[in-house]
Amino acid sequence: MTEEDAIGWCRARFGTPVTEKLDAFRALVLEENDRQNLISPASKEVIWSRHIVDSAQLIDHSPSDAATWFDIGSGPGFPGMVIAIATALSVTLVEPRGRRTDFLHSVAQMIGVPNVVVSKAKAGAVTGAADVISARAVASIPNLVAMTTHLRHDRTRMILPRGQNGGSEIATLPAKWRNMFHVEQSITDAGSVIVIADGVRT
Repeated sequence: MTEEDAIGWCRARFGTPVTEKLDAFRALVLEENDRQNLISPASKEVIWSRHIVDSAQLIDHSPSDAATWFDIGSGPGFPGMVIAIATALSVTLVEPRGRRTDFLHSVAQMIGVPNVVVSKAKAGAVTGAADVISARAVASIPNLVAMTTHLRHDRTRMILPRGQNGGSEIATLPAKWRNMFHVEQSITDAGSVIVIADGVRT
């Protein structure tokens, strides 16, 4: 997916006002990247496809009746801030690093994202229950399951972008979990997958 394709996908999927707000977020990420390492130098030129659409595509895998979304290890806001900008869901960004949370707070105020909450904490210190839990490049699937047990209810869906190793990671899970997980193809990278599971119990 080219950058032009990615922008066009966002405009077709969410409309021009949301795409413009996503572009404002993109600009803030690049500006802040000069002060703290939010994204890799190699991905700065492909931020629309590598980060924005890669995040936004997760929305299509969320339950139609979802109302709350917790993003674990949000970093610079991928995928959580993108989800909040593009939807009316109540999104909680869970990020323990102070400089990252300061940046996320400033983004929400500067571009107007009223449905986002920034929590400066590790997952274990957060309370509440989420309809959707996402995590991008945070931990292994078993560790993510363990650290979010208290945040899940019986119908919580986990949506986990896992790159090229998602399928093989599922194969290594304990038998009691293996059938709960399945993979969907990423639209931004033919070699990457999204791992999805409903109602995972420990």
